[in-house]
Amino acid sequence: MDLQNITRQTCQIAVMAGQFLRNEIRKIKSSDVELKSFNNFVTYVDRESETMIMDRLSKVLPDSGFIAEESPSLGRGELTWIIDPLDGTTNYIHGVPLYCVSIGLMQDNRVVAGVVYEVNLDECFYTWENAPAYKNNEEIRVSATPNIAGSLFATGFPYHDYGKMEDYLDIFRHLMQHSRGIRRLGSAAADLAYVAAGRYDGFYEYGLSPWDVAAGELLVRNAGGRVSDFSGGENYIFGKEIIATNSSIHDEFKNLFTLWKNVSD
Repeated sequence: MDLQNITRQTCQIAVMAGQFLRNEIRKIKSSDVELKSFNNFVTYVDRESETMIMDRLSKVLPDSGFIAEESPSLGRGELTWIIDPLDGTTNYIHGVPLYCVSIGLMQDNRVVAGVVYEVNLDECFYTWENAPAYKNNEEIRVSATPNIAGSLFATGFPYHDYGKMEDYLDIFRHLMQHSRGIRRLGSAAADLAYVAAGRYDGFYEYGLSPWDVAAGELLVRNAGGRVSDFSGGENYIFGKEIIATNSSIHDEFKNLFTLWKNVSD
């Protein structure tokens, strides 16, 4: 399987979907916005973008399966595409210029290719198994920041699972007081791509779905970073929690979550 060629075709598909998103943002109305669940929005743009992406990916790998945000009933295969056709829907419907197309390819239980296209800056981040990570044909690397004190972090806020909120805010408070700060973009795919590019030193969030993180986690790892769940394990694609950092601060950062889990338990 030629993963480099597959990834380049996937980049073209992601950019095409991004152009659709860019065109439709001028047309979308408040009446086009539907509520899937509390604070979880969807529009015809999400659905049409997903259909376009799946159509074209089916031609790249005809026998592949799909895990897609707006089509949850589709099945997995030996090769499975994991798709978020519009990561950052809330930003999109409010006209906030940061949202992404995220496409990962999983073989069995490992991600072997990942593409994140940030539409507004026209930045395509991509990688494949055993390759560097790239942005618009230039190789990217995670930062070399050696400690939390010198680090800038990204996170996201859960919109329906508030059971861990107090513990989560304790970590947020700690980082406010002991790092260079925390940012909240509203797109986990962008957050992970920015860790891979060295713009952020680390990212963490819980309550995420596979389509939020599949492409981005491979970008971080192939850019020299480390990815884990909050316990330091590998259940971050389907486990609804993720830590992604440069290689220097991961252990120090992960220890904050170990303390959190010990207190919570």
